[in-house]
Amino acid sequence: MSILSVYQDSAPEQPLKVLTHLEDIAATLAEVGVHLERWEASAPIGAGASQEEVIDAYRPQIERLKRERGYVTVDVISLTSDHPQKAELRAKFLEEHRHAEDEVRFFVAGRGLFTLHIEDKVYAVLCEKNDLISVPAGTRHWFDMGEHPHFVAIRLFNNPEGWVAQFTGEDIAGRFPRLED
Repeated sequence: MSILSVYQDSAPEQPLKVLTHLEDIAATLAEVGVHLERWEASAPIGAGASQEEVIDAYRPQIERLKRERGYVTVDVISLTSDHPQKAELRAKFLEEHRHAEDEVRFFVAGRGLFTLHIEDKVYAVLCEKNDLISVPAGTRHWFDMGEHPHFVAIRLFNNPEGWVAQFTGEDIAGRFPRLED
């Protein structure tokens, strides 16, 4: 189940509100320019599917987003708890950063916690299977995959170079709840 917890950025100990209905989550995020929607595969995806098989299962949705928003690069990232660099990757994504382009992720399997720092609020969005989140360019945020990651996600980029972060140097991410495994 997808969950949105909204905090005052100075009060990480108690959320202002917690939402669990997709429509409420999407509407609340839309107010701050973040897009959330749910996708269904057009074909079954087996365990261990190749990047091309995963992309093909969501080709209509991907092509729609590419047309609407000009994305040029699509890939698939898959991370499990036996990945030898999971701790380093988690630490890298847990630092507050922003991008010069939208950060778009679709969760084919598993889950991850996107935390967005917008004005004086923090929006912690637990994304799970079938959730697509689009974080607008310039939005300060961080991502937690948990200590024992398990996710497969399709990534869409405007920049052919892929994931390029500008770290803020702020320590806010360490003060807010992380993904519980």
